[in-house]
Amino acid sequence: MSDSRRRVRAALTETVNAYSAMPATVAELHTLKDRLDDIRKANVDHHIDLMRQARAQGVQVICFGELFTAPYFALGTDPMWLPMAEDAQTGPTTCQLSAAARELQMIVIAPLYEMDYAQGKRYNTAVVIGEKGEYLGKFRKAHIPYGGNEQGEFHENFYYGRGDGNNTPAPGNISKDPLFPVFQTSLGKIGVCTCYDRHFDYVVPCLARQGAELVFCPSITFGNKSERMWMVEFPTDAARHNVFIGGSNRRGVEPPWTQPYFGKSYFVGPNGHLDNLSKHPNLVVADLDLTTLSEPDPSGWNLPRDRRLDWLPEPQRQPT
Repeated sequence: MSDSRRRVRAALTETVNAYSAMPATVAELHTLKDRLDDIRKANVDHHIDLMRQARAQGVQVICFGELFTAPYFALGTDPMWLPMAEDAQTGPTTCQLSAAARELQMIVIAPLYEMDYAQGKRYNTAVVIGEKGEYLGKFRKAHIPYGGNEQGEFHENFYYGRGDGNNTPAPGNISKDPLFPVFQTSLGKIGVCTCYDRHFDYVVPCLARQGAELVFCPSITFGNKSERMWMVEFPTDAARHNVFIGGSNRRGVEPPWTQPYFGKSYFVGPNGHLDNLSKHPNLVVADLDLTTLSEPDPSGWNLPRDRRLDWLPEPQRQPT
């Protein structure tokens, strides 16, 4: 008898900047201004190698880390990094990843630094590529943080703006919400929220209402409160909104900065954390059974049935 369950093997990358010739001090970063393409290439090549390692473990869909083509430059404000932004659909990163996705027959979520040449604006954007190498669409990070904590500062608003809902063209998008697309793939319906987006209580329920079964949250995050919340936000959202969530974070330190990233990437579903099956230190791999999303909740709860729609504002009176 054939197995009718919808099983998906998914992966997250957990790594840091792969470009090895970084200077020793922040003051020397200007020496890299003519080597941005080399930085991008080193990181794209590194992640394609991780794709191959993941595929060897049976992975079907992989999500890279936030702004994976470069070190996390938003620790300061330096216009040197602005030229790293590229076209989300036709730029070098998407073209190279499309070829790799087609070769390996993998779905790829690739969060990169986007330049919208028509608008003259930059965004923190996750590109979604199908297993035939086809461009399915993109998600522009909706909430942009700036500030600092006990470990360091972050100045993302210097480099890119908030997602404006203009995520088109997106041939794979099935969402009716312009800010939060959901992509129909051969494996299931995939949504994306990026790092800071995860803290806002309407993001995951919005993706769930639009049909998302698996939500990826590529992130770069650090600090005591962030680390504490990292371990509780995803399980709560997964249980409340009946989705699988994969949260990825960088792990380690990127020269010349001294900022540590705590890693702790993981997958969680409505019924709890999933085991990491990875045989590679820079990958987190888990088996997701999407069939469970349509089965009765083992707790006996039925949150969609018992939701008090009469107490909610009109835009929220939809089942999650």
